[in-house]
Amino acid sequence: MNKEQTLQQDAKVIGLVATAHGVSHFSQLLLASLFPWLKVAFDLSYAQLGLLMTVFFIVSGVGQALAGFVVDKAGARTVLFAGLACLGTAALAMSLAPNYGMLLAGSMLAGLGNCVFHPSDFTLLNQRVSLSRLGHAFSVHGISGNLGWAAAPIFMTAIAAAAGWRVALFSAGLVAFAVLALLWVYRAVLATPAAHPAASHQAAVQDGALLDFMRLPSVWLCFAFFLITALALGGIQSFSSSSLRALYGMSLPLATAAFTAFMLASAAGMVLGGFLAARASRHDRTIALAFTFSGAMALIVATGAVPVWAALVLMGMVGLGAGVAGPSRDLLIRASAPKNATGRVYGVVYSGLDAGVAIAPLLFGALMDASRPAWVFICIGLFQMLAIVTAINVGNDTSKRAAAAPA
Repeated sequence: MNKEQTLQQDAKVIGLVATAHGVSHFSQLLLASLFPWLKVAFDLSYAQLGLLMTVFFIVSGVGQALAGFVVDKAGARTVLFAGLACLGTAALAMSLAPNYGMLLAGSMLAGLGNCVFHPSDFTLLNQRVSLSRLGHAFSVHGISGNLGWAAAPIFMTAIAAAAGWRVALFSAGLVAFAVLALLWVYRAVLATPAAHPAASHQAAVQDGALLDFMRLPSVWLCFAFFLITALALGGIQSFSSSSLRALYGMSLPLATAAFTAFMLASAAGMVLGGFLAARASRHDRTIALAFTFSGAMALIVATGAVPVWAALVLMGMVGLGAGVAGPSRDLLIRASAPKNATGRVYGVVYSGLDAGVAIAPLLFGALMDASRPAWVFICIGLFQMLAIVTAINVGNDTSKRAAAAPA
């Protein structure tokens, strides 16, 4: 295969995997986007609405830790197809829900579908994309997730306002099945080497027992890294707008615009981060610099002492730093994963992301209830800086193992 053919192959794999990842993030906000309609339709409290999201992320987090084992055994492509089918089925089922119980069941099924994407996606990218383009692949992967988050509220609220929440959920289900059909048409592009008994035995001899990877400190440091950064992200997603309104007296549209600035700058940061990751050898150092910058910007916002326009710019800077760290973060995990355990490592590590996103609303909601809006951004900044410690330790542990490998 010549260089041009390799580029075309890599582009197809990256595009297909990124599209599927966008659907995953899109599906995470389906119910949240429809809370105003669901509250009226089923006479729900805010606690009941929040439980729909908590159930989703609990199932996704637990399932993600287990999905990596299934990916390594059954193949990433098969598991990815199953995840898309679950998301589509869940959306269609919730569109027909006669009561709150069915919404909860649909949210659980959606969480089950969501849990497969990170172990499947990163296994496919690592196996099917050239090493020189992996930084860019992880960059596009991250951007597609942000775009999915951005698209869901617009898509769902527009359809719900025009035709009702049931039609909106039904339409979301069709989106998932349309992407599944696209991936099925190009399934050959996503094919990975078949596992043979002899090869599996040899891999077991080389890599040790199935759970040996869990003895590696770097795996649990990566888990801690994701948990901590997800706490910061969850705070921004859940209560940054409310905190900005309390600190700066912003209107709701302006506070929402600040969050949009964070998301757009984060996507731009991922593009830049892809180029930096492709050139760097110590990804932990890139992460440390990016999160130091991002955390410092969040702490400045927390002061409440800057002009409103400056707070909007600083929110963008917080997102930029977080975005730059994204591709290096994923390459750092790749370096820490033993061969033939990629799916398992990504599954366990990324379950920390779901855990953090599930915990964050409780923590930051308590701060807002206690009339401490500044502490929302103080905690965001502190969490990002605390993540630096875990990233550097991951890099050091991985370097030690690499140095000791020849011996």
